[in-house]
This record gives sequence, C-alpha cells and structure tokens, in this order.
Amino acid sequence: MKKLVAFDLDGTLAESKAAIDAEMADLLAGLSEVAQVCVISGGDWPQFEKQVIGRLPRHAVRANLWIMPTSGTKLYRCTDGHWQAVYKEDFSADERRHILDALDKAVDAAGFRGEKIWGAQIEDRGSQITFSGLGQEAPLDAKKAWDPDRKKREAMQQAAQAELPGLSVNIGGSTSIDVTREGVDKAYGIERLAKESGIATADMIFMGDATYPGGNDHPVPAKAGVDTIPVGSIDETKRAIQAIIYCLG
Repeated sequence: MKKLVAFDLDGTLAESKAAIDAEMADLLAGLSEVAQVCVISGGDWPQFEKQVIGRLPRHAVRANLWIMPTSGTKLYRCTDGHWQAVYKEDFSADERRHILDALDKAVDAAGFRGEKIWGAQIEDRGSQITFSGLGQEAPLDAKKAWDPDRKKREAMQQAAQAELPGLSVNIGGSTSIDVTREGVDKAYGIERLAKESGIATADMIFMGDATYPGGNDHPVPAKAGVDTIPVGSIDETKRAIQAIIYCLG
C-alpha cells in the first residue's frame, strides 16, 4: 500500500502561480488524513504559502505535509503549528553573482532582450535562480501562448548552459529556465524526500502534468523510479485524488 502521494504544483494542482481552488484544498486536506502528502515545484517558499498552505482548511493534517520548493533543494515541515525549513541548499554569494551574470549574457544570446515583460525576468530563489521569459508577473494567457513548442525555452537553456558549465540548467514552467547545482531535478528532490521521511520511493505515487520526456516532471519516474500518474488537467488531478482517498480510506 502506498504511503505518500507527491504532486507537482503548477498545471497539476493549480494554474501557473494561482492558488489552489476550494475543491482542491479540501481534497488535499482529505488526502492528508489517510497518507503523507508532498508538493514539489520550482517555486520558492512564499509561492507555496500563497498557492497551497494559505488555502488549506483546518482539517488538513499539516504534520503529514512535506513542502519542497526549488525542486527539492529546500524542505519545509509544520511543527507545533509553525512552518520551518528542515534544510536549504542555497548558493554562495559568489555562485549567485556568477549565475546572474551568465543569465544576463544568455538573454542576449537567445535574443530575449526586447521581449515585453511583466516584472523581473531573473529571480534569485536562494538554492535556485530562475529566468522567466515574460517576467515573474506575466498573465496566464500570455504565458500559455509564449512558447507552446518549447523552442524559446530550449534556446535559452542552451545559451545559459554554455555560460554555466558544471551547473544544471533545466526547463521549468511554461516560460521558465531553472539553474541549480549539477544533478538537481525533481528526482533529486524525491530522493531527498525518501531520505528525510523514511518512506521508500516504492511506497510513493507522483502526479504531474509534464511527465513526458523533456518535461520537468519526467525525472521522477525515469530516474527516481516512482510510480507516476500523468495528468492533463487540474480536474484530472482531482479525480485521481478522490480515487486514492477512496482506496486508502
């Protein structure tokens, strides 16, 4: 019997950078009553607070929640009613400066300097530095239309990787590129989760909307070997959670 259910966030539990809706919040709370629950994504802790934590109803068993920002390079748990970082694998000041300079050069190399943007294009998330093609505050419709075939993100990924040998440069969300230490992806995060929780990956299920080859959820089944439910919409995720609660309840 599975003991832990892990989720991607954007496109799986909620639209990009949007809060989970009331039905999803209630389903996650119900799931936390019968299993351990993890949410892992490229966003930083404040984004998780806004999208997930702040929306959960009182009956959610917060002690059963594992929140993993920046692809698992951070872990937060709720202890005595307070959320605290268990670990953070932040870049040093020198590493940050090097990455920020390299991303600035890659913006020119990929031809993105003249793009219309909403907010900053480059965000320092401590253990991950993220480039967002349309800026951090871009509207959802613009983000969905910007790079449907991934070619823009692939161009930026290649330009950034050329500037950053020895680091990982991965395609993140619908407009983003994430820079982390070498080897960091969601499989890395899930393996850290297994170590911290004591729950084997064989006892986990993962749900994500980008589990296809090249998608940022693909490393979870491909490298971590976790049983995975690909979802094509937030409604599909809801129906899958309902089925799991029924089976485990």
